Amino acid sequence: MKAMIMAAGVGSRLDPLTRTLPKPMVPIQDKPLMEHIINLLRHYGIRDIIANLHYLPGVIKSYFGDGSGFGVKLFYSEEQNLMGTAGGVKNNEWFLDETFVVISGDALTDIDLADFARYHRQKKALATIALKRVEEVERFGVVVTGEAGKITAFQEKPRKEEALSNLVNTGIYIFEPEIFKYIPEHQVYDFGKQLFPLLVKEGLPFYGYPMDGYWRDIGTLESYRQAREDAACGKVKLCAALTNISVISGE
Repeated sequence: MKAMIMAAGVGSRLDPLTRTLPKPMVPIQDKPLMEHIINLLRHYGIRDIIANLHYLPGVIKSYFGDGSGFGVKLFYSEEQNLMGTAGGVKNNEWFLDETFVVISGDALTDIDLADFARYHRQKKALATIALKRVEEVERFGVVVTGEAGKITAFQEKPRKEEALSNLVNTGIYIFEPEIFKYIPEHQVYDFGKQLFPLLVKEGLPFYGYPMDGYWRDIGTLESYRQAREDAACGKVKLCAALTNISVISGE
């Protein structure tokens, strides 16, 4: 299995931190957030990784290099103009030629990727979204699923009283390479606004995986502060604390 880290965002809501740092490089426990993501991927046996870059790409490239110092092979895809979430992934179709994980570069998580991959395979899914139960649904994209976990609808930042679910999109996905048939070339194209509604409309095997464990989007200064506190008191299992976890296999 391969992986792509979405690391192209500007992170304007984290100003002034992001005046000199790309959002994936803000520190958590004295390491850049993206290093924790790479450690998580490596922990589950995923060592072929590509990251899309846009804002201050040199900061990320100079820190991680080719990934060898972090136990992975790391490639980069620089976007002169942002291509949207799905468009950015489409640019790397040449690399993502087997089942692959897409993970947001602005979230802290200890998701069990082995269990996530098992669920994806058991469902024979084309695409699977990791979902997290939250209280503040109005801050996120809400995902509605049927009894078997198949995704049936989305709500973008609904008011709490109007939300049809408390499961939200974490920005962590598993795709089969066949997904590229549904993403147009050389176009700005978005997962949430375009690709995912298309998959629902076409009735394709598109599932939601309710994840256990920790997840927090680090999109605001308040959320970033909370993530730092959670890491300091052990609410999130960073790589050094993870033990006895099975690596992802193709079984």
